[in-house]
Amino acid sequence: QVQLVEFGGGLVQPGGSLRLSCATSGVPFSINAMGWYRQAPGKERELVARISSRGAALYADSVKDRFTISRDDTMKSVTLQMNSLNAEDTAVYYCNRNPPYSIWGQGTQVTVSS
Repeated sequence: QVQLVEFGGGLVQPGGSLRLSCATSGVPFSINAMGWYRQAPGKERELVARISSRGAALYADSVKDRFTISRDDTMKSVTLQMNSLNAEDTAVYYCNRNPPYSIWGQGTQVTVSS
């Protein structure tokens, strides 16, 4: 059974940084691309960063040069380092396979506000 657990969110001031982590189980991790997604209030969930099974990363234009995705195949985890955060980054962040399973974790709330 696939389980995805995200943590590391919180309240941060504009310009600040956060590091999100995601622990997985039941995912054939090393052979799958993984992604970080986010859903802001009133908006659809969107993919913000993707990392292939070989470690190649892709980013949405809105987060490029500010966010860094990485993976640890031994630990079956994926992280998202977020720098230079702004109010538009406020959302619930989720990790999932890319393309995603139908199952989602609870997400972790990121709020950027002064």
